[in-house]
Amino acid sequence: MGPPRGRLALLLLALSAALAPGRAAATGVFEVRRKFPRHDGSGKHLANLRAHDARRHGRSLAAAVDLPLGGNGLPTETGLYFTQIGIGTPAKSYYVQVDTGSDILWVNCVFCDTCPRKSGLGIELTLYDPSGSSSGTGVTCGQDFCVATHGGVIPSCVPAAPCQYSISYGDGSSTTGFFVTDFLQYNQVSGNSQTTLANTSITFGCGAKIGGDLGSSSQALDGILGFGQSNSSMLSQLAAAGKVRKVFAHCLDTINGGGIFAIGDVVQPKVSTTPLVPGMPHYNVNLEAIDVGGVKLQLPTNIFDIGESKGTIIDSGTTLAYLPGVVYNAIMSKVFAQYGDMPLKNDQDFQCFRYSGSVDDGFPIITFHFEGGLPLNIHPHDYLFQNGELYCMGFQTGGLQTKDGKDMVLLGDLAFSNRLVLYDLENQVIGWTDYNCSSSIKIKDDKTGSIYTVDAHDISSGWRFQWHKSLFVLLVTALCSYTMF
Repeated sequence: MGPPRGRLALLLLALSAALAPGRAAATGVFEVRRKFPRHDGSGKHLANLRAHDARRHGRSLAAAVDLPLGGNGLPTETGLYFTQIGIGTPAKSYYVQVDTGSDILWVNCVFCDTCPRKSGLGIELTLYDPSGSSSGTGVTCGQDFCVATHGGVIPSCVPAAPCQYSISYGDGSSTTGFFVTDFLQYNQVSGNSQTTLANTSITFGCGAKIGGDLGSSSQALDGILGFGQSNSSMLSQLAAAGKVRKVFAHCLDTINGGGIFAIGDVVQPKVSTTPLVPGMPHYNVNLEAIDVGGVKLQLPTNIFDIGESKGTIIDSGTTLAYLPGVVYNAIMSKVFAQYGDMPLKNDQDFQCFRYSGSVDDGFPIITFHFEGGLPLNIHPHDYLFQNGELYCMGFQTGGLQTKDGKDMVLLGDLAFSNRLVLYDLENQVIGWTDYNCSSSIKIKDDKTGSIYTVDAHDISSGWRFQWHKSLFVLLVTALCSYTMF
C-alpha cells in the first residue's frame, strides 16, 4: 500500500530536491528476484509463501488482454509500435511504446520541463499528474517495491523520501523520475473481437526529465511500456495480482501498420519454440548458426557464446538488427556475391544501392538457426528496405549502436515483423511463426475456458505520417540494456 495522498505533496517536494543540480542520485540496479528471503522469525516469510500460492491459484482464473497497436516498424516510417492505455481516476489516455527490451512502464509527468508537448505522430500527448488522480499515490524509498526494484534499501533513503529511478537506454536516451502507484485501465478480452474495460493498481514511473531522442517531438510518445521479465514490469505486476498469465504475443505489421499485441495463452496459430537462456534479464536465446541462401556461414566457433555483452537478444523496442562485425561482413559478402560490380552508397551508415527488379527474386533468404532446431527465415523484403530510389541494408554492425553491443546479436522488428511471436515466461520459451498480422489470433480465457478471437488493430490508421525520407529522422530505440543511477 502506498503512502496516504496527504503525503504525496511532500514526496514531490522531496523529489524536486533530489533531482536538483549538484545532488547525486541514489545508486541501484534493476534486479529480477525470484526467491523468497529466508525465514527471519517474523512470520513474514510464511505470509509471503501463502500469498505466492494464492497467486499461483489465481493464474487458473487469469483473463486475456488486448492491447491495440499503432505505428509501423519500417525504418522509413515510425520505426516503432505503440499502444494506448488508461491511467488514473478519472482515467486519461496515454500512448506508450511497447518494448520487450526494458522492464518498467513510465509516462512523462507534469513536472517535466524537457518533455515534448506535441508529437509528429499526430497523437495528442498527455502529461500524467499524480495529484490529479484520486487513486494516485507516491512510492517511498522504504516500501517493498522500491527495495526489491533497487536490490536493497537505498543508502540515502530517509522517511517519506520518494523512490527514484533513472534509466539510460542503449541509444543514449534516458528518463529520470520517481515511482507512483495508480490504476491502470486496459482492454480485457470478453468475447470474439470484443473487450471490456478492466483496471488494476500498478506501480510505474513518473518521468520528471528525459534526454536524447525521447525529447524529440517528431516521434514523441507519452512513455514506454516495458514487457521485460523483471518483477517491476507491468506484466509481472498483473500476473502477481492474478489478473493475467505471464504469456504474451505480438504480431507487428509492416504492410498495413499496427498489428496484434495480446496477453494470454495463444492457441492459434501454433508456434514452435526455443528455450530462453536462464538467469538473463532480457530475452536471450541460443543462436547456433546462420545460413545465407542455404549455405552455412563459416564463423568463429565462439561467436554466439553467452557472456557479458555477448549473446543473442530479441527486442521489439529495436527497429533494426545489429550483428558483430565478423558476422555482418560475412552476411554482406554472401548477399552481394553475385553483384560484385554493384556500387554501394554509404548513407548515414546504411549500405544502400539502386535496384530495379524484385529484391525477393534477386537476393537470398537469410536463416538464423536457434537451439532446438527453430529457424528464423528473414526474406530480402525484410532486411532490405526502400528509401526513396534506393534499397538499404537493415542489418548494422553492433558497434554503431552501442560500444557495449559490438559483440552482440540484437534482433529487432526488422527480423520479427509479419510474424506471430510468443513469449511464454511461465515455461521460459519463446517462439514464432510467419503470420498475417492484419488478421486475428485465437486466445484462451482461463476464467471461462472459452477461446476468443483477438483482431489486429491500427490505432494510427486515422492519420497519415508526413515523413522526411532521410534516415536522419530514423528513431532506432535500441533498449537492449539499461542502468539505474
